[in-house]
Amino acid sequence: MSYKVETVLKNVASKVGEAPHWDDATQTLLFVDISNGQIFRYNPVTGTNDMIQLNGTVGFVVPRSKGGLVVGLDLTFSAVDWNTKTVTKLAEVDPGKSNNRMNDGKCDPKGRLWGGTWSKEAEQGNLYCLDIDGTLTKKVEHVTVSNGLAWSPDNTTMYYNDSRPHKVYAFDYDINTGNISNQRVAVDFDAVPEFKGNVPGPDGMTIDTDGNLWVACFRGGMVAKFDPKTAAPLLQVSLPNATKITSVAWGGKNLDELYVTSLREGIPESEFQTTESLAGSLFRVTGLDAKGSPANIYQG
Repeated sequence: MSYKVETVLKNVASKVGEAPHWDDATQTLLFVDISNGQIFRYNPVTGTNDMIQLNGTVGFVVPRSKGGLVVGLDLTFSAVDWNTKTVTKLAEVDPGKSNNRMNDGKCDPKGRLWGGTWSKEAEQGNLYCLDIDGTLTKKVEHVTVSNGLAWSPDNTTMYYNDSRPHKVYAFDYDINTGNISNQRVAVDFDAVPEFKGNVPGPDGMTIDTDGNLWVACFRGGMVAKFDPKTAAPLLQVSLPNATKITSVAWGGKNLDELYVTSLREGIPESEFQTTESLAGSLFRVTGLDAKGSPANIYQG
C-alpha cells in the first residue's frame, strides 16, 4: 500500500495535541491541546485554524446537537459556547482525586457521551458515560490512562484502551441501554511481534467501516491498524519526526483521510531540534484504502 503523510499544521500544539473529531456539519476538524486548555477548529478548505482558550485542562471536544460543544474540562463534562466562550458544567467526575483529570472522550451511536480520566497514580482513573438525559454513570473502574473509544459498525462491541497496561479491551455493547459487559482483551500490545520489545502504548483510536481498529501508538511514531477479532496487526503507518502519537480520526468529505495528533510536552529541546522536529504537529494520511463513518455527537 502506498499512503501519503502530510504535515497539516506544524507544531500546532506546544504541549499535548489530542482528541481529533471531524465535524461533518461544518467540514472542520476539532482537536485540543490538553495541557494548554486550547480547542482548535481547522478548516482544510481555507487552511484556517481558529482557537479558543479555556481555563483548565481539556481532554476532549465533541459537538452538541443543541449547539455548541461539550468538553472534558479538568474533572468535569462541560458545555462550551464557541462564540461567547461561556462554560457550563454538566457533571463532575472523580471527586476528591486531585491527581486525576479528564482524558479522551467520544459519543456512542445513540449520542451518549463517554469520557474517562487519566491518573498520576496507577488504577485510580475511571470511565464514565453521560447519558442524553444528563445522568452520569461510572462504567469502568481502576483505570490508569483512559483512552481510545470506538464502536463496531454493527453496534454490538465497544473498544476501549487503557494505555498503561498496553491493552485494547473489547466489551459487549447494548446500543439501547448503553450497558457494557464481558470485558476481554482485543489487542495486547505486549504480544505484538512487530513491536519487538519496543512496546508503545495504545493511545487514541478510531475504527473503519470494515471494523478494523486504527490505534495511535504513543512512543511508537506510528498508527497501527488491527483486526480486533484476531488481534492481527495489518498495517503500520509511520509518522515523521514525532514519536509521541496521541490520537486519530477519519475526516475529509469522503471520510477517507486519517487525521493524526501528536505531543510536544516534555521532549528535550535537543531532540525537538532534530529527531522530534514535528512533535505537536497535526498530520493527515491519505491513500489508506479505508474510511470511517460520521463521528457521533452528543444528543443531550
